Amino acid sequence: MPFEQFDRSKLHLKPLGDRVHDIDLSVMFDPDDVQPAMDHPTIDLLADRIIAAREKGATVLMAMGAHCLRSGNGPLLIELMKRGLITHFALNGAGGIHDYEMAMIGATTESVARYISEGQFGLWQETGGLNECAKLAVAEGIGYGEAIGRVIEENNFKYKDYSLLAAGYRYQVPVTIHVGIGCDIIHEHPNCDGAALGQASYTDFLIYAQSITNLENGVFLDFGSAVIGPEVYLKCLSMARNVAHQHGKKITHFTTAVFDLHDLEGKNVHETPPKGDPRYYFRPWKTIMARTVADGGESHYIQGRHDQTVPNLYKRLIEKTDKTFR
Repeated sequence: MPFEQFDRSKLHLKPLGDRVHDIDLSVMFDPDDVQPAMDHPTIDLLADRIIAAREKGATVLMAMGAHCLRSGNGPLLIELMKRGLITHFALNGAGGIHDYEMAMIGATTESVARYISEGQFGLWQETGGLNECAKLAVAEGIGYGEAIGRVIEENNFKYKDYSLLAAGYRYQVPVTIHVGIGCDIIHEHPNCDGAALGQASYTDFLIYAQSITNLENGVFLDFGSAVIGPEVYLKCLSMARNVAHQHGKKITHFTTAVFDLHDLEGKNVHETPPKGDPRYYFRPWKTIMARTVADGGESHYIQGRHDQTVPNLYKRLIEKTDKTFR
């Protein structure tokens, strides 16, 4: 006997105009005016590694949690995309939501504490358009990220110039979205099609895996994504190495870096913590900085907020090269 399911037709969705937004365009950095808010010697080294990777035509992939975009870094990331310094951006589902809302209305982010009390959290009409993007992706045989970027760009969203996804569509640079079903507000909506969402995000997974096939001599960066970032990277690296191994090749010499708030100062991040240590369950450490670089790569950890680390890396990259790699 099938279990009873929730009837989504009973939900009441309100327009975004009724929502109080916590973030608006005032947070956005201007690529011409940005000043570094911190100084970290490893960022200089990473800038050098990124430039060297692009000179060799290798992948530079940046995975990030939604907070990285919510911190106003979109314009900086778009400029790095345009210059060919970052060849692939990977977001979680929430990252796509914030990018889409910001492009549409110039604001995003609601207070969970405020709206969960009345059962309104996440139930906003216009944001449900992302579910239609998933269906478009399936119909067109493209990834979820490309479909969202296409909708933003072709429908001329008022603030599309701030959208990383629209820029990816415009410049044909992959911006993939890796969804965990039930994790994002649009999964509440009556128009959510789980099969379409899964297929669209799985296409992005395969696009990501293809990028990783070119990671030898490249760079992988993870900004604040503690689960999706390391887990998707791990599976795609295994797939890429499997095929490379069949052809007598290796994907071992590359650089990884994790940017997060955990205080790991003085810790040997190159070795996996013991299972009795709670930090063993911090996936970026054991996956990105230890296990996957054990055969010849190098890894780094940078502690700091995204509104400090991304502008600092951006500034170093712009200072160190006047070349473009597109």
